[in-house]
Amino acid sequence: MGEVVTLSTLALALGMDAFSASLGIGMAPIRLKRIFYIGIIIGSFHIILPLLGIIAGRFVTDTFGTIASLIGGLLLIIAGTQMIVAFFQQKEEERSVPFGWRLMVFSLIVSLDSFSVGLTLGIYGAEILLVLLLFGGIAAGLTWSGLLVGRKAGSWLGAYSEAFGGCILLAFGFKLLFL
Repeated sequence: MGEVVTLSTLALALGMDAFSASLGIGMAPIRLKRIFYIGIIIGSFHIILPLLGIIAGRFVTDTFGTIASLIGGLLLIIAGTQMIVAFFQQKEEERSVPFGWRLMVFSLIVSLDSFSVGLTLGIYGAEILLVLLLFGGIAAGLTWSGLLVGRKAGSWLGAYSEAFGGCILLAFGFKLLFL
């Protein structure tokens, strides 16, 4: 049960990037069919990248042993710090709905931090199927939520949710390093 709560919290923190970016996209005219498709693509990237990270993390653990734990904690701290820095560097950008290769690039960008978290989880031997289902499902759900809320609300929610997600990753990183 504890692993489910921890992994769900990590998935929520990682999905905040997708949520905040989707809020901005949702402010552009967008159809429900496109909203569904974007959520599926982003959810898929939140499955593929952590899987690659877990595989790399298991390799790092086998190769470097105990130091791998420190690397895992540092990676979470770096990912969290990047999200918080992005909050302070926000600038107004043009709102458009990504299609084709732009959707793939967008999905990769909002999913990149899930690779480093996957690396950390691989180092610690987390349950792979549980990680992938939670990360993909929560990312897709937060993407859909962000797109739908973006249709109704203003852009102020996006920046704060990204900063919140960064704080969660920082907390987990410090926990891994010092507890």
